[in-house]
Amino acid sequence: MFKKWKFILVPLIAIIFLFCSKCPTKTIENKPSLDLTAAEKSLLKSDNKFGFKLFQEVVKEEKDKNVFISPLSVSMALGMTYNGANGSTQEAMKSTLELNGLTLPEVNEAYQHLIELLSGLDPNVLFQIANSIWYRQGWTFEEEFIQLNKTYFNALVSGLNFDDPNSADVINAWVNENTKGKITEIINPPIDPSMVMFLINAIYFKGTWTYQFDKNATREWPFLLPDNSTKPCQMMGQESEFPYYENDDFQAVNLPYGKGDYSMIVFLPKWGKNVDSLIAKLRQENFDAWLSEFHSDSGKVCLPKFTLEYELKLNDALKALGMSIAFDPDQADFTKMHPGPGLFISEVKHKTFVDVNEEGTEAAAVTSVGIALSSYPPPDIFELLADHPFVFVIRENQSGAILFMGKIVEPIL
Repeated sequence: MFKKWKFILVPLIAIIFLFCSKCPTKTIENKPSLDLTAAEKSLLKSDNKFGFKLFQEVVKEEKDKNVFISPLSVSMALGMTYNGANGSTQEAMKSTLELNGLTLPEVNEAYQHLIELLSGLDPNVLFQIANSIWYRQGWTFEEEFIQLNKTYFNALVSGLNFDDPNSADVINAWVNENTKGKITEIINPPIDPSMVMFLINAIYFKGTWTYQFDKNATREWPFLLPDNSTKPCQMMGQESEFPYYENDDFQAVNLPYGKGDYSMIVFLPKWGKNVDSLIAKLRQENFDAWLSEFHSDSGKVCLPKFTLEYELKLNDALKALGMSIAFDPDQADFTKMHPGPGLFISEVKHKTFVDVNEEGTEAAAVTSVGIALSSYPPPDIFELLADHPFVFVIRENQSGAILFMGKIVEPIL
């Protein structure tokens, strides 16, 4: 049975439970395990490992701030970029993205299947993934790099005049469309003259709770902040049967969406425990162990409504995770993207949106990997090599008077 919240202030929770409503029990059908190849299972583990590491690194930077990221979006944008990396840069990205043990073809094929799988998994959940590559018009990139991303990531590839002030609007319109208007901009105009490519992933999710919260049960309630002050929030509540787990450090409940293919797992530190200490333990092996301990139990769940828009440049976090070389103009090697030297990752921008309410959750994410040239291309210049007969003129420029004219067919000293 559901334990009695023994580590939470009983009077407080008792009051909250007064407005928690009993929901009719819904049956979530038992579904067969997904038929994944060994490489696909490995990629999913890799993405999760990378996601936990990235989340922990971002939390370090964003102390006492709301944080909301999409590890899948970041992984997919960097996965496209990975197709253009070479040498030590490729090895650094491979290690950071936890892709060791997987060949490049296996990575690409696994991402392709993952995109197909997630997009149509649950008819009651809308989940969409879109990828695009935008490059500076006039540049030519390796055909294999372009084709790999078209084939396996279903990426839209388009050349744009980055010097046109409206080019950023074209990219942002694609972002807006593929996040259902939840994220309207990822590229700030005007585009920096050094930028030659943007590799962008967009994700959109909208799912209704399997067990919806009754709007009439939502109440204003104080939420404890890190500085021990409180702020009013809209607290939703319901009583039903959920997958549940607790240990000495936290309580956890699994709140399913739709037919149960997607869910939100809430980890609540017990009173006196620090949320950052919990985050520090978020590793794949711990996560798997915790999930294995969930059991169906009757209980009462109270969750605040919230809406969050989040934006962060991930350069520092990715450097800390081992990808510094990819950001180094002098050392980065993206010759599988373009044969010339000097390309490097200038920025990895990440934007997210989430709205959690009584009906369900709507979320979106966009990740943009900006590829820049380490030195500006020289202006168009001509070359005059006077190694054959030529004519010359000496003139006075104010009046235009020609003073001398000559023809040289043999230079003589």
